[in-house]
Amino acid sequence: MLLIGLTGGIGAGESTVARVLERAGAAIVDADAIAREVVAPGAPALARLVEAFGADILDAEGRLDRPALAAVAFADADSTARLNGIMHPAIAERAAELFALHADRDLVVHDVPLLVENAMSPRYHLALLVDVPAPVRLTRLVESRGMDRADAERRIAAQAGDPERYRACDVVVDNTGDPADTAARVERLVAERLLPFSRNLAAERPAERRPAAAGSAAPAPEHPGERAWVSERVVARLRHALDEAGLGSVELAAVDDPAADLVTVTLDLGAGTDSAALAAALTAAGYPAAEGSDPDATGQQSARGLHRNADPGRPVDVRISPATR
Repeated sequence: MLLIGLTGGIGAGESTVARVLERAGAAIVDADAIAREVVAPGAPALARLVEAFGADILDAEGRLDRPALAAVAFADADSTARLNGIMHPAIAERAAELFALHADRDLVVHDVPLLVENAMSPRYHLALLVDVPAPVRLTRLVESRGMDRADAERRIAAQAGDPERYRACDVVVDNTGDPADTAARVERLVAERLLPFSRNLAAERPAERRPAAAGSAAPAPEHPGERAWVSERVVARLRHALDEAGLGSVELAAVDDPAADLVTVTLDLGAGTDSAALAAALTAAGYPAAEGSDPDATGQQSARGLHRNADPGRPVDVRISPATR
């Protein structure tokens, strides 16, 4: 299962992209739908909210009165923290259940409007951004949704800006123009990158690398700073995977080689690091061992402790530093 985070600013149309991905066979897990589900009447999270904030947050039929909850939950920092302490674990638990339910699917897409704001990108194999400039989104909100212009401006301003989204996301899908053009771009993305990535991940094999033609240069970055952002995203994703596996003592450092269009990450291991657990964590994160790799072998073979990413869209090498073993 390739786990994909999907996001975009308000009015960008990530639901449109989600429908294209669903038609291509992806399972869609909607974060907003989960947030409503976990506070439905009878849900444990709703009972905890009532315990924390009182019965006045319910309407006459026992359903959550969202404006009433907001009035008390956002009154001060402690109340907001209490709200988050109830909602975030409940939402995360339900999302994990749905991911497990769809574990046999090639693609699972987690549609999360605030993915960037909540620093969630490292949790996914890839993060996809539906990109529409803020002025265009503003026009859509006012003209298509009938939203008050000042309210729309406030909502856009409250979210992450475009540079923050570009920095956090691996793939940018332009949704400014005709919906058919957007659909065609997404379908190509599925065929050329997402499905091959998923199949490589399932087979625990690195993506095939084709040697660059003599004299060719690495492709130009999509946005200023993109090359450095790639390294940041790789390190953050690996850091998350290793921390989740209890391997927090492993240190990471990345070097970007623009000439080879390659990011190399070196892992410096702490004493007693479990090499089998390390290999399993890297593989699950999308960085399976290269052919012939043996992290416990002696010597300085080039394949020693080498993992390569399963993503055909961006070459990454992960090397276990021999100096630390």
